[in-house]
Amino acid sequence: MDQDGAGTDFSASSSVAGDRTTVVVRGEVDMSTADAMYQAAAGAGVGRAVLDLRGVTFFDSAAIHALIRLVDRFPQGFEVIPSPQVRRVLDISGLSTQPWLAGDEPG
Repeated sequence: MDQDGAGTDFSASSSVAGDRTTVVVRGEVDMSTADAMYQAAAGAGVGRAVLDLRGVTFFDSAAIHALIRLVDRFPQGFEVIPSPQVRRVLDISGLSTQPWLAGDEPG
């Protein structure tokens, strides 16, 4: 499933394997696109999710809210792979120590 935000640089593509969906998000996640990010993951009807945010260039409070909703939606397993911009926002918001946030990968 592809979701395009109106007038923004945004895409969210999901794929399902077994009981896990992987959602790859690119561009800006803000008030106009955060729900599309949420729906791309939550609509898959599976028990676990990986949210790949390595292509995200902007992440605001609406995006954080959608992210927390996804944490609640996937209690069996949820992982976020952040871009540097997303990691910075999560650091500032106090969410950088959450178990669902993937660690830095060697570059």
